[in-house]
This record gives sequence, C-alpha cells and structure tokens, in this order.
Amino acid sequence: MLRKTRMFLAAVAFVLVTLLFLDLTDNLRHLFGWMAKIQFLPALLAMNLVVVVALLLLTLVFGRIYCSVICPLGVMQDLMARFNRKKNKYSFSKAKSWLRYGVLAVFVIALLAGVGSLVALLAPYSSYGRIANNLLLPVYELVNNGLASLAERYDSYAFSSTNIWMKSVPTFIIAVATFVILFVLAYRNGRTYCNTICPVGTFLSLFARFSWMRIKIDEDKCIKCGKCARGCKAACIDFKNYAIDYSRCVVCGNCIDKCDKEHAISYSPIRLTKQAKKKEDESVDQSRRSFLVASAMATTAAVLAQEKKKVDGGLAKIEDKAVVDRNTPITPPGSISASNMAKHCTACQLCVSACPNEVLRPSSGLLTLMQPTMSYERGYCRPECNECSSVCPAGAIRPITLDVKSSTQIGHAVWVKKNCIPVVDGVECGNCERHCPVGAITMVVLDENDELSPMVPAVNEVRCIGCGACENLCPARPFTAIYVEGHEVHKQV
Repeated sequence: MLRKTRMFLAAVAFVLVTLLFLDLTDNLRHLFGWMAKIQFLPALLAMNLVVVVALLLLTLVFGRIYCSVICPLGVMQDLMARFNRKKNKYSFSKAKSWLRYGVLAVFVIALLAGVGSLVALLAPYSSYGRIANNLLLPVYELVNNGLASLAERYDSYAFSSTNIWMKSVPTFIIAVATFVILFVLAYRNGRTYCNTICPVGTFLSLFARFSWMRIKIDEDKCIKCGKCARGCKAACIDFKNYAIDYSRCVVCGNCIDKCDKEHAISYSPIRLTKQAKKKEDESVDQSRRSFLVASAMATTAAVLAQEKKKVDGGLAKIEDKAVVDRNTPITPPGSISASNMAKHCTACQLCVSACPNEVLRPSSGLLTLMQPTMSYERGYCRPECNECSSVCPAGAIRPITLDVKSSTQIGHAVWVKKNCIPVVDGVECGNCERHCPVGAITMVVLDENDELSPMVPAVNEVRCIGCGACENLCPARPFTAIYVEGHEVHKQV
C-alpha cells in the first residue's frame, strides 16, 4: 500500500511539474504554478519560510519522501531505472559521506558567493527544468505542430503552431549531458545521484535520520534472504546486520513489496532501544566528521539544430539578425537588478519556457550560465505580458502588475549610425519611432544645415523602458541600427 500510494502521488506531482514547462497556452501555469514553488531550493531562495519549514517537518515525520514524491528529478530517475529489467539489480553499499557532504559544502559556498552557474549545475529542480525545456519541450512542440497542421486541413483551430528554436547551445549540451549521466546512474544503481551528489538530498538526510516514521526490519521474522536489499534503489539496506541507513532511504516502499511472504519489513513509528540509539549516535558522529577531498564532473556533447530560413512573401530570404554584444545584459522586469537575479535564480528555465515572445533565453556567461537573459532577435518584451514574473518560484523575478512593468526601465535604446538604413541606403524608414510603445523615439534631421539630410531616430533615454520593440523591428540586417543596453539596477520612469 505504501509503494502504490507513493507511486500515485509521485506520478501526479511529476506530470504537473512537467506540464509547467510544456504548457503552450499558459493556462496550466496559472493553475499549478504552486508546484514549482514547493520545490526546496526555489522556496529557500524566495524566503518562503512556510514551504521550507513544512518540507523539513515532512522529512522529520515521514523521512525523505520529498525526494521520492515531490522532486521531479528523483521521480525521473525512478522511470529511468525501470528500463533495467533485472529483478535483483541493486545491492547494499556504504554511504560515500566524504563525497556527499563535500558536494553540499561546495553547493553552499557557491550559493553564498553568488556563483549561480555552479548552483544551477547541482540543484535537482534546475537540472530537471533544463531537461524539460531543452529536450522534452521541442518534442512536445513538434507533436503540437503536427496536430496543428492536420487540424488546419479540416478548418479547425483546436491547435496553433509554435516556433521550435535553439535557445542556447551550451545549455542544450549541459541538458543532454545531465540526462545521459542520470540515465546511466539510474539504470545501473537506481538513486546514486540522489544519495551521492544531490545537495538537497544530502541536506534533507540530516533530518531524515531522525524521522519519526521509518522502515524497520523485524529480526524475528527476517530470514536474511536479501530480497529487500536487492530491491532497494537507495542501496541503504544492510540486511545481514538488520540495519537501514535512514539518511539515504527515500521511503519508496520497494523493500516492503519485496518482503511479501515473511512480512519482516514495515513502515511505522520508530522506538529505539538503548543499543540502537547508541549505534545511531555513532553513525551521526561519523557523518559529521566527514571531510571534503574532491569532486568533479565534466561531460560534453554537441547537438546543433538547423532552423528554416524565414521568407518574405515567398519571394526573398530574410537574413537573420546577429546577436547584439551588450556591455550590460538585460534582465526581465521584476528582477530588480542583475545582482538580485544572480543571487536568487536557480536557472530552472521555467521563465524561458513561459515567455511567449521568445525574448528570454539562457545566458552563456560564466558566472550566470543558464540563468535567463533577454535578447530581441526573435521578439520584444511586450508591455501587456508579465508571464515570467508570475511563474518564477525563487524570487529572482518578482511578481509585478502590467502597470508597473510598463513603467520599469530595464535598459535604454542606443542608435548605431553606421547601420541605419536612411544613412546607409538613403531611404526613409522610421520603423523604430512608429513601434515604440512609450514614445521614446523621435525622428530628427541628421544635419540641420543640409536640406537633403535623412531623418534619423533620437532616443529619449528618460522615457525609454528598454522593451526592445525598436531593436526587434529594425529592418537593418544582420546588424541592427538600434539596440538596447541593459541597466544593472532597474528603475521606475
């Protein structure tokens, strides 16, 4: 019963979290966005003490059920492990405490130092977000576009096609590498990542060892057949000594299911004898003395996606815009500042998935690797949209109203004379002025003393909010004639 209940709850949680990244209509994010906010690290960074305390209490009472029910990366590893069809595929192994607590120490130091890229590499929810956004979402969009094409033949608008594009090659490579590593580990040894590398799992293990409800072995009924150990994906059951490492046990219920004849294993409130209490205290002391030696992981893979060339009326190919090299990256409205983004963002990619205008994409900067940054080659930040601020679970992008967003200056436009069409080609344009939503651009004469001088844009930096409409809609190719330079700290205009 425990195993079936756990599997049902885990399936529901996994599907809901996955749909947050695959939602093309934004309806599910508004209904189930709370699933992202109850993930441990996002809740901690958002200072959501209610969720953090609730998860810790949940662990103290029931053990590490967070890892086997709520965490999507943990559930995904269970799915991967099922590809291994061997009945007796696991065995007991001693905890590698030096590695577990070493990775946790590195994680905490990186978190405090603001090294977001390292935090994102180790955080379980962020890792799953990258996999969902970079691997699952394109497949989901491909199926959706196929259904949209089919529906169009029957004059149905039940589906609408969407663009499939590569948001970031480095992030895609990291997502592929993470998926491959997790699959190999899960296929061979079940929850190796959870109990050896995952910093959240290690942190919760400090509380799980004192949990009230625990898996127990009845020494009088146990015949030492070893079925429980061979079915334990956490490799934490030493059946020869009737011992269970509760710091690694994720309460999956597999051992109870395996011990179906003898019924020597149960999940119930613990009552420690003096001897058992002494052994547990010794185990705790030994874990505390563990010292970090070294941990490293590096994997590379190269997968590039080719996009179809855009065509203007079926007559001429439109050259893609080159990515602007900005002195200061642009962070989304609601992120307050680049510093706030770096400190709170877990790089889970949920905002990137939610952005309907294809503005957000993972950063390739070393310290902010995979954290969202804004770029306007494919769209611009529309004043009527605040999706990213409504879905962020970690407080990196604070919720803001549309009125506040429309008056938040995240950057300012900069005119590049050498790329401007009226200057280079001698033809009228004014596209940037016509599409500026705040009227921050005015067309003026380039040379007041020349009657034939072209009209060029003049930017009012005080009014400009940095939405990128001018940059996105500028017809100059491949280098835009006007671009947005980001601000380190946002301000209201």
